[in-house]
Amino acid sequence: MNFLEPAVLVLATHNAGKAAEFQHLFNQYHLPLTIKTQKELNIKAASEDGLGFVDNALIKARHAARLSGQAALADDSGLCVPVLQGRPGIYSARFAGEHATDAQNNQALLDALLPYRGQQAINAYYACVLVFVRHAADPMPIIVEATWHGEILATPQGEGGFGYDALFWLPDLQQTAAQLTPDVKSTLSHRGQAMRELIQRLT
Repeated sequence: MNFLEPAVLVLATHNAGKAAEFQHLFNQYHLPLTIKTQKELNIKAASEDGLGFVDNALIKARHAARLSGQAALADDSGLCVPVLQGRPGIYSARFAGEHATDAQNNQALLDALLPYRGQQAINAYYACVLVFVRHAADPMPIIVEATWHGEILATPQGEGGFGYDALFWLPDLQQTAAQLTPDVKSTLSHRGQAMRELIQRLT
């Protein structure tokens, strides 16, 4: 498949914030694609029972492609905090439990970090794995990875973004991810970096 030709692509997500971020990225590149989210097609979420981001992204991409009959793109991403042995990691969307809200997950993270608060900044990074499959049985899925490094604040700042963005501090910019404009965020973020590499691989 070549993105230079019109095509339908299923985005394997039910997350509105993630879908909006991807749509912004697609619009920036002016790709001749019809984007359908898994939610729009009434496809239930896949069971994310992999051991890492790559495992789960593959599961989600093949699931969406199989049930839609179209090419699919899946993202598995999350926040990794080294002092928490990489948590929340693949459990970022459900760190506070199944169906937890962003606010609940943020509070669970802050609670877990209380013993580590002190003189030193708490380093963290966002990780993103994108998997593109042409069809459900694609033997050569395209897999790209990217990371975005920052620190975790003790209190949220900013109203934009989603997930842990209001806690994710970028020292060089003196802003959180939630305070960035969509254009700046798409340039710097783990997802933006991964998308640029994916598009280079596909076109």
